[in-house]
Amino acid sequence: MPTQQSRQFIHYQLTWMLGALVILSLLKALTLELFFVISLIGLLIMIELTAPIYVAPQWRHRLKWLIGIGLLVFTYIVIQRILAILPPGVI
Repeated sequence: MPTQQSRQFIHYQLTWMLGALVILSLLKALTLELFFVISLIGLLIMIELTAPIYVAPQWRHRLKWLIGIGLLVFTYIVIQRILAILPPGVI
């Protein structure tokens, strides 16, 4: 059963993602890659801002897996962008 803190964390993250979606849509800059990167930044910010001082609950330990997967996808996006910028034949 989710605790109040975990529900609050999810609420903050969903609010961040919805705000990012609206702003990117208004700017006509909505792409899946950009939305993912902004959502990942939001996740990392929310993790730091809601971090407990003394003891971390069990559900926060599972966030490490989510961060790891997010960083792997982010690395893939960055590599794809770099390869798109480089002229043909460089690599």
